[in-house]
Amino acid sequence: MIAQDLKSALQEVCPELQERDSLDWPAFNCPTASLVEVVKTLRDNHDFDGLMDATAIDNGMEASPRFTVVYHLYSLKNHVYVRIAAECQDDVNPVAPSLCALFKSANWMERETFDMFGIHFEGHPDMRRILMWEEYPYYPLRKEFPLAGFEEELWDPEIAAETGTKVKPAPMAGGPFVARQSAFEGEREPKAKDESWNEANEKPE
Repeated sequence: MIAQDLKSALQEVCPELQERDSLDWPAFNCPTASLVEVVKTLRDNHDFDGLMDATAIDNGMEASPRFTVVYHLYSLKNHVYVRIAAECQDDVNPVAPSLCALFKSANWMERETFDMFGIHFEGHPDMRRILMWEEYPYYPLRKEFPLAGFEEELWDPEIAAETGTKVKPAPMAGGPFVARQSAFEGEREPKAKDESWNEANEKPE
């Protein structure tokens, strides 16, 4: 009932808004042009006063729209979440409106999403990378980015000259992207982890 009530209320400000498949909380698909207005309505009229998360989905290199930004809001008064998703219309240079004017917490969340997915948030006051260095040419959470990563020059020439090394790719087996599997867990991704390289198995040329 919560989802239906919210849908009716939000469609008054965005008639194109549609319900989104969800196994937990109410979720909606919203055009990027109406994203700020919809989130403002949720905050001001429906007690969703906390932005808990801002992230994105890479739907795949063959998909169009390829990228979807996703926001999770929480109501401290009603103890419920709502999920708002908006598709970026440009598959090559994805863009979404920033929510920084509505929630200060959007600042770092959107920067992280930009850093990992390459989605630019229009209106963001400080749109720069937050995890990788500015010159890093890749977006690690895009589908074409290999699980083991890329070998890349260090961001600081002085450090590179002193250490004589590069940024090394993380091996898929035992690397930072793969948690150790216990006897109580089933087989899981990555399926190709046995083909990775590590100290005992050199990287193939």
